[in-house]
Amino acid sequence: MALSTSDVIHMTLGVLTIGAFFYFNRALYFRVGGVSGVSLLEGGYYVVAIVALVIGWYFNVLYMSTYGDEVGWVHWTKLLFVNPASASGGQDLIFANLVLFPLWTVSEGRRCGMRASWWYFPMSLLTSFAFGIALFLAAQQRQHRLNAMQLRLGG
Repeated sequence: MALSTSDVIHMTLGVLTIGAFFYFNRALYFRVGGVSGVSLLEGGYYVVAIVALVIGWYFNVLYMSTYGDEVGWVHWTKLLFVNPASASGGQDLIFANLVLFPLWTVSEGRRCGMRASWWYFPMSLLTSFAFGIALFLAAQQRQHRLNAMQLRLGG
């Protein structure tokens, strides 16, 4: 299965959104005196994120190589509704990713002091919905640990 120019562009944009995630959250990951190590739960979220990204991109590349000129968001979305079983999953994905995910990440992100919590939504469109959720949950765990550490230190 060879990668097309469209595949490479899509994956490059996805990687750039992941890079932006680490840039926005550099205080959580690269700050001297910040949170060190990875908790078991946070590590589990990273594992799920990576697995979801790899499997999701595998199927997206397969989709792009199978459908050629038809490839696009509209075509991909139409394929979610080719039968009642896939339509049930498709509508769940659409409501969860396009409506609930942005509301959840922005409101919960603000509540616990996460930076650019709106970023998970566009990142999920270029990577994978499950990847976006898992990365949000990992960063949220890290933010909670940082908040707790700052409380203990009086800052």
